Amino acid sequence: MSGSPVDGLVPDELAELVDGMEGFVTREVLGRHEEHRALLADPRRQYDESGRYAPEVVEVIRDLRRASSKAGYFNLAVPERLGGAGLGHLAYYLAWERIYTLCPPGNWLAQFAISHWAYGPSVALEGLTDEARERAWPGLLGGDEILCFGMSEPDAGSDAMAMTTRAERSGDGWVLNGRKIWTTHAPIADWMVVFAVTDPERQAARRGGISAFLVPMGAPGLDLHSIIRMWGDVGGNEGETVFEDVRVEPWQLVGEEHRGFGVAMKGVSLGRLYNSARAVATGQWALRKALEYGAHRVTFGEPLLDRQAVGHPLAEAAARLHAAHLVALNTARLLDDGHKARKELPMMKYLAIDAAYYTVDRAIQTHGAIGFSNELHFTEALRSLRSLRIADGADEILLRTVLAELRAGDTEL
Repeated sequence: MSGSPVDGLVPDELAELVDGMEGFVTREVLGRHEEHRALLADPRRQYDESGRYAPEVVEVIRDLRRASSKAGYFNLAVPERLGGAGLGHLAYYLAWERIYTLCPPGNWLAQFAISHWAYGPSVALEGLTDEARERAWPGLLGGDEILCFGMSEPDAGSDAMAMTTRAERSGDGWVLNGRKIWTTHAPIADWMVVFAVTDPERQAARRGGISAFLVPMGAPGLDLHSIIRMWGDVGGNEGETVFEDVRVEPWQLVGEEHRGFGVAMKGVSLGRLYNSARAVATGQWALRKALEYGAHRVTFGEPLLDRQAVGHPLAEAAARLHAAHLVALNTARLLDDGHKARKELPMMKYLAIDAAYYTVDRAIQTHGAIGFSNELHFTEALRSLRSLRIADGADEILLRTVLAELRAGDTEL
């Protein structure tokens, strides 16, 4: 990263790591998009009649995950004690940012290039039992098997502690009953981490009472009730699942009983880093496209960028993106140094998504009507960023968290 505006903020070994990923991403991600473009770019072929990814698409996804695991990138942020490279939060952020820099909108396989916390191995699963690790870990580490996280419910989204899915004691195990919704990858996953109430009194007092369980998607009583289609697409990768008397054994408990919410929070922290990296990279891509177009597009005898009404918003976009990038680097370093970063994590995600959304919107405005065309992928970028404003903490929840930390005395900025 020589000559970069962030020189000195990124250790040389991490800079070399992400530089070294470029060949892999070009070959394995962009190469697969080129090889399977007819399949991956056509929604009529991408999804089957039920609305889930077609089997051929799922195989391309698994193949990419396997290739990444073999190359040593898939588990780069997974702790060494869990079989990963143990490179930490800053590496996780930088790797995702580079991936999305190399794979702008239109190359959606990028999301499978390394293990996302909710879809594969991560520190969130360090509480697996020995038996669970023996059964599930090899497939997850190798990229062969896909994970999903079942937390949200029809009446429990941002307020996840309001969930009603129950795991009631039965012998030495539990019986699960309830419903989950908005579970990404549920239609294609092999395993789900399911969150359920195990102590209603603790839950009512908001002092725990929720446990996490690792459940195979083929478990008797677990039904993929529906596939959720969004944005007018003919298919989707979000699922609603129903649990009817699903038997859960002791080996399936993740972490301590009644303390499963901590499992989720570890994952959400990684999710906010991922979302921020994706947003910053997407915003930078849109800014470059807008600057290039504005410099060459001539109207009324002069380039668009010569008009302050066009150029100044792009300069503002650059300032917002740069600030968001620096906040993300700092937050990742804080986490690697052992700090909770309770205030900085939500600030980071809020700033990154806001900056990127503003930038893509201004890029569309700079391009005019052509900015709406499918071939430029701006509308795809806008859609993805709009969803990121809710994933892993909606804007309102992020600001609520920041305010709570400020009111508790953490006012250092």
